Amino acid sequence: MRILVIQQKRIGDVLTSTIICNNLKNKFPDSVIDYMCYPNSVDVLKENPNIDNIIPMTNKIRKSTLGFFKFIFEIRRRKYDAVIDVYSKLGTNLITFFSGAKYKVSYHKWYSNIFYNYSYERFDAIKSEHGLAIENRLLLLKPFFSEKITNVKPKIFLKESEITEAKNLLKSYNISPEKPLIMFGILGSEHYKTYPPEGMAKIIDFTVAKTNATILFNYIPNQKEQALEVYNHCSEETKKHIVFDLYATDLRLFLAVLSQCEMLIGNEGGAVNMAKALEIPTFSIFTPSVRKETWQLFENEAKNESIHLKDLKPEIYEQHTEQYIKEHTFEYYAEYPLELILKKLETYFQEYKN
Repeated sequence: MRILVIQQKRIGDVLTSTIICNNLKNKFPDSVIDYMCYPNSVDVLKENPNIDNIIPMTNKIRKSTLGFFKFIFEIRRRKYDAVIDVYSKLGTNLITFFSGAKYKVSYHKWYSNIFYNYSYERFDAIKSEHGLAIENRLLLLKPFFSEKITNVKPKIFLKESEITEAKNLLKSYNISPEKPLIMFGILGSEHYKTYPPEGMAKIIDFTVAKTNATILFNYIPNQKEQALEVYNHCSEETKKHIVFDLYATDLRLFLAVLSQCEMLIGNEGGAVNMAKALEIPTFSIFTPSVRKETWQLFENEAKNESIHLKDLKPEIYEQHTEQYIKEHTFEYYAEYPLELILKKLETYFQEYKN
């Protein structure tokens, strides 16, 4: 059996969709499972024993009509038995439709019957201990499973050599293994997903005061100016705990460094999902416009906690649409009472120690 799973972007989505591969490989161990995504997400898939081939969908292919249709027929020549399109946009509609697969699976849209022979309405408001992002992906396994699925957690697989490289990097910066090491996700994947820098700095100050931890920032070189803005808002005492110049040069090294951390704190997004897949505890701050029901994943586990404006002021969501809130994100970030975030974080530290 040959199976193609498609989830082109973003890193958190690509990683979460690996639960489809994990379950299919477990049920059909002799199957060949391929995964199609954008090149910047490939690293979260590497070394996963449940994925046989990674197929990058490059900008060159996407931006050339001729190149795209050549790509479609390359996919067709692979003779897939099943294509599971998690991404479900026009490009992937066409890839699935022309694949020739017996099982063409995706989410229901008004036009979905044209492209798919198995389509399912996304869950919008059900109670879930895992989060809707998980439940909606499990929906796409319905043609293949009648039994209840219990393998619901994405996983990241690191080689021993990668972990050794990360340990050596930390050692080269004289980071003591005797002190807690905490990664801060100081920047969101989008501007509107980034908690204001002066507020983030206060959270870092509070964390250092409560834990005496060494602090790493998650940023890449072209984000250095934004990272410095957060750093400069921190107290002088906190700055002594921040190893500002240590950052990973690629995503695999970042994952290996993250695997050595006590926890990750910061903006909800890909880094939080990667930490959870590495079993690293997380405390995340949601942007006001992202649906908490979808991405508050595995918060039935004490080691994962988050805070969302909807938890604090649900009346705002009764008065305004998500689009309106997104367009006024930073006005609504101001509605987060910092003292409540710090109180919840202090409780998290106490529970984590216990």
